[in-house]
Amino acid sequence: MKKLLKYTLLVLILIYVVHVFITQQSTLNSYATESKQYESQIESAKKEQAELNETIQNLNSTDYLEEQAREQLDMYLPNERVYIDINK
Repeated sequence: MKKLLKYTLLVLILIYVVHVFITQQSTLNSYATESKQYESQIESAKKEQAELNETIQNLNSTDYLEEQAREQLDMYLPNERVYIDINK
């Protein structure tokens, strides 16, 4: 009777350990999936940040400002000859 109780207890402990292992493994898998999602979000944020930095650099450049003034505001430098295409 004692042997049966020992084996039963051993089997129950073994079942519990296997259950805990499986539960932890599924939790780790879900964390790995979340980690990959966060990594992809970080990469896309880094790309967006690089594009914004490039845009800011363009906004600070004199050539860009002159181009925008000419195209959007019809402003020109003093003594600059402007040719208008009447066929447009």
